[in-house]
Amino acid sequence: MTRLRNILFAAPLMLALVSCGEEAGDAALDGEVAAAVAAPAGSTWTATASRTAEGGWLVGNPDAPIKLIEYGSLTCPACAAFSVAGSAPLHADYIDTGRVNYEFRSVLIHGIVDLLITRMLECAPVASAVPLADQVWANLDTVSGGFQANGPALEQAMNLPETERFVQLSQLGGLTNFFAARGISADQANACMADAAAVEALAEATGAQAEKDGVNSTPTFLLNGQKLDGTGWGDVEAALQRAGAR
Repeated sequence: MTRLRNILFAAPLMLALVSCGEEAGDAALDGEVAAAVAAPAGSTWTATASRTAEGGWLVGNPDAPIKLIEYGSLTCPACAAFSVAGSAPLHADYIDTGRVNYEFRSVLIHGIVDLLITRMLECAPVASAVPLADQVWANLDTVSGGFQANGPALEQAMNLPETERFVQLSQLGGLTNFFAARGISADQANACMADAAAVEALAEATGAQAEKDGVNSTPTFLLNGQKLDGTGWGDVEAALQRAGAR
């Protein structure tokens, strides 16, 4: 309950931009050119998705030799910029070849809003989670604007019982309607948000995993286990090619 309590009561409805878009660490190792791997008959690697033991969403060939992990905040403008510029070519030119897989791990940099959106991704089919994250980033002003415009009502909702609190916050912030337009019905969203134990578990797991990997800014990219210096699509694409996706 400790992480969730901190998220709820440490400026819970603010969308501060600290720790968003800072540089990460060392560059990825160079690698030999990786061979393309065909997807199983009747499928594509970009449509292949699974949850990972670390709580992320993995897209692509699970055995790909080049593994890209993004620790990202769903309310981070730098993460949104990467998504807008890089998601389409990452999927089409790299993941779909079977050489690269991509895993998204949510970081709750901006507290309760990140937590609610991440929980919405958990409510969706696994294969829909990363495309939905891209939709959030593509509409970041709309998504965050609902929370910024309804401060007093949102603060009151924080006092509701746990089984009602996250349902009400999602509705007031506009998330329920946003995701309903993208395939998650209001009934599905409300049921997910009413599961306070699952929300608490999500807060604990995401925080623990980010701490384990020393992540303190978003986006942070790991390529075959090494932190990348750059966080823009051009930087990441260059690293992928150096690692063998060329």
